[in-house]
Amino acid sequence: MLYLYGMQHALIPSEPNASTDMLAGLNPAQRSAVEAVDGPVLVLAGAGTGKTRVLTTRLAAILLNGLASPFQIMAVTFTNKAARELQERVSALVGRPTEGWYLGTFHSICTRILRKHAERVGLKQNFTILDTDDQLRLIKQILEAENIDTKRTPARAVLVVIERWKDRGYTPNKVPAHEVTQSGLYLKVYHIYQERLRTLNACDFGDLLLYNLVLLQNHQDLLQEYQHRFRYILVDEYQDTNVVQYLWLRLLMLTPDGQARNICCVGDEDQSIYGWRGAEIGNILRFEQDFPGAKIIRLEENYRSTQNILDAATAIISKNKTHPILKLWTENSEGEKIEIVGIRNEV
Repeated sequence: MLYLYGMQHALIPSEPNASTDMLAGLNPAQRSAVEAVDGPVLVLAGAGTGKTRVLTTRLAAILLNGLASPFQIMAVTFTNKAARELQERVSALVGRPTEGWYLGTFHSICTRILRKHAERVGLKQNFTILDTDDQLRLIKQILEAENIDTKRTPARAVLVVIERWKDRGYTPNKVPAHEVTQSGLYLKVYHIYQERLRTLNACDFGDLLLYNLVLLQNHQDLLQEYQHRFRYILVDEYQDTNVVQYLWLRLLMLTPDGQARNICCVGDEDQSIYGWRGAEIGNILRFEQDFPGAKIIRLEENYRSTQNILDAATAIISKNKTHPILKLWTENSEGEKIEIVGIRNEV
């Protein structure tokens, strides 16, 4: 299958050693993370070790050295603030705007892709995205229409279950039997909820990711198109990815015969604190298993804290026995001794 791209996809002109100046201020580990552009790479970056600088410099170096065009790279992160910082830094490094590039949050990139292929999941391109209040109102309407006691079965409780299923990549028809509770009541509402959303030409934030997974799983032509388009994939805060994000990325990252593409994930197991919202720490822990031969790079030089702070943090984190920890160090001073203070409340 042949894919043709217009002039807007032209490579940024390459200059000899275009990235030399950018690499000059990096420490050896950071430089290694920037230069390792082929195959799967996991950058384990402790707090304050310059991971954002590594991510943006790596992306800029790929562009300036002519390895890919802007539209052949996808870089995803979690928050709008982080996405804006990513865009601004890359724009400053390459000397051109990044509007229209696939740099942004999971939700923004998935929204862009879904609008192009909405009809394949029963939506129109101008679909609306419901916020939490809209979701709760819709679920409450469904519960009342089905004569379900909203006091015994609150809309919010149902929404929590539906969101959990979507975070795990389950459409209503794929929810496993062991996940079905309340005599199938929640699953029944999930079916009706999705049908109502399609009737309204709407989706919720969970659908943005879930439908992107469905698109790649059920439409081989789209899978091949986006696998071909994205020559390089970069993922920030990989320890915070949930199951549906992992499954979507995995489809894009692997060739049909199971070989890993050029994927770079940045994260730190010890900074995974969002399990309550679906983050699956196992995604980063099994990176080497998912991508045999992956290069693992550790960023351990801290630029933010004093050594006393780092020693205290390491002493606490070292109690975790599930995985090796990063041994953070700094050239900063030892700093003041840590003082422990007990207080009744935040005041």
